[in-house]
Amino acid sequence: MAKVLIDRPNNGHFYPWPLVLVSCVSEEGVPNIITIGASSVCSAHPLIIGVAMGIRQYSYELMKATGDFGVNIPHTDQLFGADYCGGVSGRRTDKFADLEWTATPAAKITSPLIEQCPVSLECKIVEIAHLGSHDWVMGEAVAAHVDESILDGDGIAYDRTDPVWSFFGEYWSVGEKLCDWHGAEPN
Repeated sequence: MAKVLIDRPNNGHFYPWPLVLVSCVSEEGVPNIITIGASSVCSAHPLIIGVAMGIRQYSYELMKATGDFGVNIPHTDQLFGADYCGGVSGRRTDKFADLEWTATPAAKITSPLIEQCPVSLECKIVEIAHLGSHDWVMGEAVAAHVDESILDGDGIAYDRTDPVWSFFGEYWSVGEKLCDWHGAEPN
C-alpha cells in the first residue's frame, strides 16, 4: 500500500465521528441545541462522553454556567434539524421552536433533552481540556433515556437506530454489521 506523507494533518484524516445534538439551557430557561460533529466515549466505567466545543460558542457558555448538558443522538430522519442546529446561533433564535421539537426536562441535570431523539444522555461536566480552537468537554452520563422502539432483550438493537456520522463536511449513515469484536476473519 503506497502512502503519501502529509505534514499538516486536519480533522478529515480521522474519521468517522457520531453526530450528536447537545442540549443546554440559558439562565432564563430558554433551551438550546448545538450540533457537534466530534464526540466520543472517553471512559466506559464511569461512562464519560466527550464533545468538542468551539471556545466562542453560545451553547458552550450555557453548558459552563449549568455544569451539565444533554447528548442526544439523532436518527437520519432528523438530519435537516441536526444540520439546522449546527448552522444558526441560539443567541438569535429558539431552535426547539423553529423545528417544533420538544425540550423534555431531564431527571438529574438542569439542561433539557430532545424528546424526538431516540437516545438522550444526561451528562454532568467532570473535566474540560483546553486545546486551542476547541475545548474537549467531558461529562459523566448520569442517566439515559432510550426510545423503547429501539430496545431489544439485551439492550439497544443497533440495526434500528440509524444514526448519522460526520465525515469532515459530509453526513453519512451506518451500513451493515460486519462481525462481533474479536470475530474478524483474515482476508
